[in-house]
Amino acid sequence: MIPVGLSLEQAPPFDAPLRFFLTAPGFLVLAGALLLWQGPEFFASRWLPVPLALTHLLTLGFMAQVMAGALLQILPVVIGVAVPRPQWTATLIHLPLTLGTLMLAGAFLRGIPVGFHLALGLLGLGFGVALIAFDLAVWRAPVTSGTVIAVRCALGALLVTVALGLLLGGYFGWGLSLPVVALTTLHAVWGLVGWTVLLVAGIADQVVPMFHITPFYPRRLSRGFAPLMAAVLTVWSALALGGWETAARAAGAALALGVAVFAGTTLHLLAQRRRKTSDPVLAYWRISMLSLLASAVLWLLASFVPALLPWATVEWLLGILLIVGFAGGVINGMLYKIVPFLAWFHLQAQLLGRAKVPLPHMKQLLPDAPVRRQWQSFLAALWLLLAAAAYPPVFTYPAALALGFTGAWLGVNLWSVWRSYRRALCKG
Repeated sequence: MIPVGLSLEQAPPFDAPLRFFLTAPGFLVLAGALLLWQGPEFFASRWLPVPLALTHLLTLGFMAQVMAGALLQILPVVIGVAVPRPQWTATLIHLPLTLGTLMLAGAFLRGIPVGFHLALGLLGLGFGVALIAFDLAVWRAPVTSGTVIAVRCALGALLVTVALGLLLGGYFGWGLSLPVVALTTLHAVWGLVGWTVLLVAGIADQVVPMFHITPFYPRRLSRGFAPLMAAVLTVWSALALGGWETAARAAGAALALGVAVFAGTTLHLLAQRRRKTSDPVLAYWRISMLSLLASAVLWLLASFVPALLPWATVEWLLGILLIVGFAGGVINGMLYKIVPFLAWFHLQAQLLGRAKVPLPHMKQLLPDAPVRRQWQSFLAALWLLLAAAAYPPVFTYPAALALGFTGAWLGVNLWSVWRSYRRALCKG
């Protein structure tokens, strides 16, 4: 049974988004290995080469890979607009993004300017193709739904994030004279709050009611959240760059409150789901939204009660909550819905009515048991990383092992779906 609201006749070939989904877990493994290699010294400062490299392995190698693959699939299927030449587009995004991320991490670790030159060229190409292809598609959407509005705003935020990233790359690669601390803060906030939160909000507007049988998001939140957050983010950026600290703190508080409203609303909708059967993916959505809510609360407390925690500790906790807890949680949950569904759908499209053996359904392609077990490893990694930020000597090595382990397990689960799909095709 195909969920109501999907338009699958324009779906791209399976391998177009799948290459992103199968690549992404490897970057979690690399991040865990890098943390294990560095040890407790990793948490000495977020400005050191290893933390910078690891952060980009997570944000570019894991998060951006999955988000690009998801957009390749969601724009035609959910919004109803085809991405031009999906196979070529996927290749021109995936290959530069993968190589550019590895090159950038290596450049941070070795400090060689030519490494930054090559990384910026590759990443500029990958993100340039992505922005052009996705914008051409989403601005042709036949209906301006809440999802369309949010994706448009998210792509605008991605453009700002990429521009700031390339500018900062100019500092490392060519020695440009820049206000690096201020621009890095803007780069991080536009990437995590602008691009990531707004894209998740747009996708959640469709997939949370569709896959989890919940009530719909309130119309005002569905259509107004992304434009309002983008506007506040723009104001906050101008105030922060202009040196108006009090006004910037107030705008930052408005951003945190907006994030908290979205997270709280999503948790409320999930609590009202009509399908009462157990679904391990729900645990990912819940920990993702709880992490987002916790990050908003932490931001507010740190802004208005600065004596509560050292700012360096707050930065580590915010990064872990937003990158691993929020983004990692929702990405894991989405992958466990999207990949088995796409495998099932493409098997139906290619073999239905002529298969020699019964076609596997989604739970046969990926049973609940391995998803639940990998969820437990993910939760352990999140808690250990948070503990390591507070007390690195004891928790850094266990956190590194848990992060690498949960990435490897995610990869094993996704590759098992691909193998089952290939076996079914061969038997059919």
